[in-house]
Amino acid sequence: MQLSYRFAVERAGPSRECVLFQGNSKKKMSTTFAKKQEIERTWYVVDAEGVVLGRLASRIATILAGKHKPSYTPFLDTGDHVVVINAEKVVLTGKKNTDKSYYHHSGYPGGLRQTRAERVRDDHPERLLEQAIKGMLPKTKLGRAMYRKLKVYAGPDHPHEAQKPQSLETKETPRVS
Repeated sequence: MQLSYRFAVERAGPSRECVLFQGNSKKKMSTTFAKKQEIERTWYVVDAEGVVLGRLASRIATILAGKHKPSYTPFLDTGDHVVVINAEKVVLTGKKNTDKSYYHHSGYPGGLRQTRAERVRDDHPERLLEQAIKGMLPKTKLGRAMYRKLKVYAGPDHPHEAQKPQSLETKETPRVS
């Protein structure tokens, strides 16, 4: 017996219902999406001391986007706030400290500027982590909204104690000795 499937999409508020017709019977499958009013944001504090830059950046980008939550919705900002401390002590593996370059352009002809990672670490240590995380977020208005929930500090102190941030210590962020 060959089954014929027909899908009809009915929009009812925040959830999208997909009706599956199989002969005379009808089955409903629904996908729920988070509403802006239902989104709960928590604050996390991450200690970057001794953690590899890329591994930490990918974990933080996931939290900023909200992909760690069951209520993740691709077109809404469901992520949490992240405070990173000790950004100056993040680890670059291999020879990246001397070989990795960061580029920016002034907008004028011949205006390409190049800066080594060790110089960036000396002048603005939080920028290493900020640029790595920003590169892992979407390049849209939604990505910019996610990025605004990131706070990076070079030292161990931060002014966000009033938000009562939870410590984020996971197996995915191994520490280098």
